[in-house]
Amino acid sequence: MSARSTKPHEVVERALGLSRADGCVVIADEQSTANLRWAGNALTTNGVTRGRTLTVIATVDGKEGTASGVVSRAAVTEDDLEPLVRAAEAAARGAHPAEDAQPLVTGVAPSPEFTEAPAETSSAVFADFAPALGEAFARARAGGRELYGFANHELVSTYVGTSTGLRLRHDQPNGTLELNAKSPDRTRSAWAGRSTRDFKDVDPAVLDAELAVRLGWAQRRIDLPAGRYETLLPPTAVADLMIYQLWSASGRDATEGRTVFSKPGGGTRLGEKLTDLPLTLRSDPNAPGLESAPFVIAHTSGGDQSVFDNGLPLRSTEWIGGGELRNLTTTRHSAALTGLPVAPGADNLILDGGADRSLDEMVAATGRGLLLTCLWYIREVDPATLLLTGLTRDGVYLVEDGEVVGEVNNFRFNESPVDLLGRATEAGRTEKTLPREWSDWFTRAAMPALRVPDFNMSSVSQGV
Repeated sequence: MSARSTKPHEVVERALGLSRADGCVVIADEQSTANLRWAGNALTTNGVTRGRTLTVIATVDGKEGTASGVVSRAAVTEDDLEPLVRAAEAAARGAHPAEDAQPLVTGVAPSPEFTEAPAETSSAVFADFAPALGEAFARARAGGRELYGFANHELVSTYVGTSTGLRLRHDQPNGTLELNAKSPDRTRSAWAGRSTRDFKDVDPAVLDAELAVRLGWAQRRIDLPAGRYETLLPPTAVADLMIYQLWSASGRDATEGRTVFSKPGGGTRLGEKLTDLPLTLRSDPNAPGLESAPFVIAHTSGGDQSVFDNGLPLRSTEWIGGGELRNLTTTRHSAALTGLPVAPGADNLILDGGADRSLDEMVAATGRGLLLTCLWYIREVDPATLLLTGLTRDGVYLVEDGEVVGEVNNFRFNESPVDLLGRATEAGRTEKTLPREWSDWFTRAAMPALRVPDFNMSSVSQGV
């Protein structure tokens, strides 16, 4: 009999029952996906997949401390369960004591739906979206545009059981839509993306209309040199920068003097004003439309994540509040090490400045500047300042006297998101957005557009 035919909670219970270690955590991830792909105004492929991954974390107490062993496998059969548990135990017994060792979490109320079947997606999630996409193809064809892109929907039901009695479950829907419009000669390209939980709040006709406008702007080409320009960063670009900033906000690394959040002479920059704008950067597992796991799910230890923290409740956390640095990411271990509050990172990110001006209204209020579409190929140059480099993509437009007058060449940029926040002069309306660069790893974000008076376009790029 395959473990796939056994209910996930039963697999978790059986693995826990097989454990001979001092402690055990079992995580079962049930995943289903549905997708559509299209090119040249026509669907090309679609598909549905199912899968299960089982992770066993064994902990073994010793004279020098507690060691952990982690083994994950896909497509586990009933006969594979005991060898998998034994492999995790062997890994723990062969390991040195874990630096992040803590008692396994206790006292968390069980999820009422722990014993229920996993949630699953199917092609039915596209029941309304697919016909609307077909209509968008027809409009694009009539307008001389070619549409390319994909829609992907994923549902992951995660079951977490521990030897200390935790029985938790979280269902995570995750949908992404990316749409490219190209001119028939492929000399002009524009991109738009959306994040969604169920594809009921995305309209391909709206995206196609937006892209048609941008392709129209690109009919006039203007070459500009590298330099510093007043620049409007749309929410997707802001998301990519803020996500990287969150990933770099380790409390331990900052305390040890290794990051942009380290204070010269020792300590961290907590309490320091990072921007004069009234910006709040937060993660909240219960944020409407951006809901994420309300407890820690850690398949491995590393950075500011610890397998010993599995099941630890997550709450809304302000990373920046009123422009001031409020929290850095920590595990229970790194919090005890540094004296900082326990603040694990959650799987969403929201930046809010309390403003209501749309990106179009910000364009209308611009004398001369650049309007970006998105960023890509972002890489870190200097962790001490969080200096990042990357490229613009799929449309950089010149704004003069409140109007877009044409498309300019792409650039390589060099900027630190922390420094950008300090120099930004305006934040627009916060809206749900899809990061372009990090969409494979992080999709739940809500960001405003930002106006930066002197964004550093360090060189001209030949990218499209």
